Amino acid sequence: MQETFTTTITVGPGAADSTGRLGFADTFDVFQSAAALHAEKIGVGFKDMMQKGMFWLTVKTQVHFIDRPRIMTDAELVTWPEAPGRMRGNRSYLLTQNGSPCAMGKTEWAVIDTASQKLVPLQDVYPKELTFSKPTVTEEPFARVAADFDGIEPYARYTVRSVDIDVGGHMNNTAYVRAVMGSLTTEEIKALNISRMDVIFRSQCFEGDELIMQRIEHENGLSIRVAKDEETVLLVEIFS
Repeated sequence: MQETFTTTITVGPGAADSTGRLGFADTFDVFQSAAALHAEKIGVGFKDMMQKGMFWLTVKTQVHFIDRPRIMTDAELVTWPEAPGRMRGNRSYLLTQNGSPCAMGKTEWAVIDTASQKLVPLQDVYPKELTFSKPTVTEEPFARVAADFDGIEPYARYTVRSVDIDVGGHMNNTAYVRAVMGSLTTEEIKALNISRMDVIFRSQCFEGDELIMQRIEHENGLSIRVAKDEETVLLVEIFS
């Protein structure tokens, strides 16, 4: 069984940011799309999972930005699932251009039973013949972002729109990242000189939900909380 999945991406105009390189949110999108394509090939894709009454959940994502590929150039993306734990498992991603790394990262996934809304052991999800021989692409643990933003005034607000909703009926994972990046100006993004982003998903959002964003600037970057009413739905750590 195909343990790794390799694909070539082209950085089109719609995926490039103001610097003419693959955008930060677009990198998350590219990784998620590759994961979905690989899942289809190993029998755990969207259709297969829906037939079993299951759905993949993204818990956390970490992306390291090394040398983002330029507009209208090609890059090779390789992804593979790591050896899973009982209820959660990571998937690694490595984006290269001419043999040199452009970006890399990992996502922590879980699977939920759509009827009971309970997590499903991953040993009941992955095919028995699938091997997990490749190590993680990065040993860096996911960032721990404190949700305590008491007293911090919102710096941005966002209404979840129809274009943010995925086939599961809720706000897509990459739509959160795009909304967060859109809350920053091009000058702020440039000044941050982003080298890594960790995104921790805490709760689902739906069309029409009103989100507030709070931020805390620190020596190494920026911490961001996205909330709906009093509920934390997303935590982001941006490293300079």
